[in-house]
Amino acid sequence: MTNLISQTFKNNEKKLVTFITGGDPDFDTSLEIIRTIINNGADIVEIGMPFSDPMADGPTIQLSSNRAISKGIDLENIFSLAAEAKKIKNDLPIILMGYYNLILYFGIEKFVKRCKENGVDGLIIVDLQPEEDDDLINEVKKSHIDLIRLITPTTNEERLKLILNNASGFLYYVSVMGITGQKSADLNDLENSVAFIKKHTNLPVIPGFGIKNSTDVNNICKIADGAVVGSSIIKIIEENLNDKDKMLLEIKKFTKDLKDGTKL
Repeated sequence: MTNLISQTFKNNEKKLVTFITGGDPDFDTSLEIIRTIINNGADIVEIGMPFSDPMADGPTIQLSSNRAISKGIDLENIFSLAAEAKKIKNDLPIILMGYYNLILYFGIEKFVKRCKENGVDGLIIVDLQPEEDDDLINEVKKSHIDLIRLITPTTNEERLKLILNNASGFLYYVSVMGITGQKSADLNDLENSVAFIKKHTNLPVIPGFGIKNSTDVNNICKIADGAVVGSSIIKIIEENLNDKDKMLLEIKKFTKDLKDGTKL
């Protein structure tokens, strides 16, 4: 059985992956944002599971988590968003991204079952180490859900091989572009890192973190298989909390622009 994420990469086009925190700023608006993103060309949608202590996320995403939690958003709401996203475009991969604590608390078997029932195609668990993933791996394999692994600039060859053991779908490369301020050097580093990873796997490599606009997307797509953009979209939400129409219009323009950035 071929997973939907793998099918999405069958053609050689570069992919735009977008991230938003599920339920930010509230459930209904979040669904409208997802609809807007899907209708404007995103190839894969990542929905963040709100968490009170998102260690890997910067202040923008932390605040979005807080907004969702303050509206009482829980995992069942996140599953509903995934199911609704599938109704908008049933062949568009939906990925849930978040922290392992939430899944352990909910129950691994029950969590994967609810993912399956609601059309979730993949998971990105930020803080799950490959040495500790057996319980989740057993469940996702049974349900044909991809576990997408994060690889960082410090991942060495030995570690990479360990991570690749159970990786599927694509690899999320944590680029530090835009954080160090050395943009041109970053692209060189990125090129070397992607080449290094591709020596060991046929999985697509998609960088995320610090990719802010369509120019960044375009530069990244020349090197990798696509790009992930999250914080910049969430920033639009944050800046327009009192004007939903303006928020949706800005997101529409921005995501269209990002998608254009994937065209080389």
